[in-house]
Amino acid sequence: MNTDQARAAVAAALASVAPEADLSTLDPTARFREELDLDSMDFLHLVQALRDLTGIEIPEAAYRQVDTLDELLGYLESAQV
Repeated sequence: MNTDQARAAVAAALASVAPEADLSTLDPTARFREELDLDSMDFLHLVQALRDLTGIEIPEAAYRQVDTLDELLGYLESAQV
């Protein structure tokens, strides 16, 4: 998965969880859960939406590795489907 595909998947997943979220205004190095005020259920829904869109599973043990938009995009780009 390339960066554009990963970004499109994150945007689509966020639209289903936090429709008011705008990736273009999100600091890619900030903890987006805090910046977008996502609670744990919102984050779980985001992870599930990403799995549904990409086929990439993000295990609970990896949640701390995807705290920022940059980290999440990197994780998706490097994941093997």
